[in-house]
Amino acid sequence: MSGVTGSTGNSGSTSSTGGAGGTPVRRSSLRQQLADALRDEIVTGRLAAGRRFTVKEIGEHYGVSATPVREALVDLAAQGLLDVEHHRGFQVHEFTYRDYRSMVEARILVTDGIFRRIETGGMGHIPEPALASVRRRAEAASSAARAGALDVLIGCDLRFWRELCALAGNPQVSEFLDRLRVQSWVFGVPYLRAETDLSGLCWAEHVALADAVRDGDAQLAVRIVTSYNEHSLALMEKLAGRHS
Repeated sequence: MSGVTGSTGNSGSTSSTGGAGGTPVRRSSLRQQLADALRDEIVTGRLAAGRRFTVKEIGEHYGVSATPVREALVDLAAQGLLDVEHHRGFQVHEFTYRDYRSMVEARILVTDGIFRRIETGGMGHIPEPALASVRRRAEAASSAARAGALDVLIGCDLRFWRELCALAGNPQVSEFLDRLRVQSWVFGVPYLRAETDLSGLCWAEHVALADAVRDGDAQLAVRIVTSYNEHSLALMEKLAGRHS
């Protein structure tokens, strides 16, 4: 387990000096800070599927007490990223291709409902700053996908979809879809890392989707999202079969 380069908690907080080589973790919202840091480790594959560890190990790595570590790990288990092993600790969950297909199918069901609502009621007013931010996220994600920069792509892609889904105005739906996308990356990253060249391999039509949403073109957005889901399924089926 490598050090973590910062997390997404509140700014302006005091810091712990992190022991055993761990990156310092800010004291405010320590539970969330740890959960964010460990989620990053899992999503990028630095904490690989099947990896076992204890509360004590994580606490020593980050130089913090057992209580916030245990709380953070329980949070990640509730998100489906960790399995709790009674009296043994935690294990990074191992997703199967069947799990991955279920994630994509769940995404389709939810997004279809969103787009049906948009088609009947319109997009509504979306503030220009929000659209501009989504467009910037789209450009960054698309660029990373075309370049095959996997670590950059993971973060940019998740941020793009988070902001895009937030435009629907339903935090519960946004959180659910974000959880599915995180799990999807956890499944896919090991197979992607096994490839020698990722340039142009991953879906890269983020900008086209952002522009369709900006223009209020729900039908085009549906077609782009459909192609995204089809691309994702075909790619993971191919890679999982190749490396199984």
